Amino acid sequence: MHKLLVLYPHPADPEHFETYYRAKHLPLASRIPGVMAARYSLQVTSETGQSPYFAVFEADFVDAQSMQAAMASEWGLRVVADVPNYASSGAVVLDFAVEPLALEEQPDE
Repeated sequence: MHKLLVLYPHPADPEHFETYYRAKHLPLASRIPGVMAARYSLQVTSETGQSPYFAVFEADFVDAQSMQAAMASEWGLRVVADVPNYASSGAVVLDFAVEPLALEEQPDE
């Protein structure tokens, strides 16, 4: 599996960011082809004080090629072009392969 991760620094106008993001940007992002699952949060916290990020978005793809094709599609390009309309501080975009972690069974206490 391959993951797209978008980290948004704190915007100049948090209310505008949230309103626009929910009403306009997320509906665009929901149209990106090839997305297996997607999620976001506007409640990013940090254990060491204020988080450097205001919001986070992640999307799962079968592989890197699927993600690249999706982002090069009409909807992917529209999503990227829309970011300046709400994210005054821009965005940090990362992508990476994801490998499963085998979890140890916990004994009953």
